[in-house]
Amino acid sequence: MAWWYNHKTGEVEEGPQSLGGDRYGPFASREEAERAPETLLRRAAEWEADEREES
Repeated sequence: MAWWYNHKTGEVEEGPQSLGGDRYGPFASREEAERAPETLLRRAAEWEADEREES
C-alpha cells in the first residue's frame, strides 16, 4: 500500500484519497508521508544548489 501526504489538510492518506493536486506521494510508509513537508523542502534546497552549481 502506498501513502500520500495531503498538503491542504496536513493529513496522511492510505492510498490516494484526495485530488492529485492536493497531495504529495506516493511514499512507502506512513512515517515517510508524515515527513513529506521536510523532505520536499530538503529536496528543493538540493535542486536549487545543483542549479547554482550548473550556471
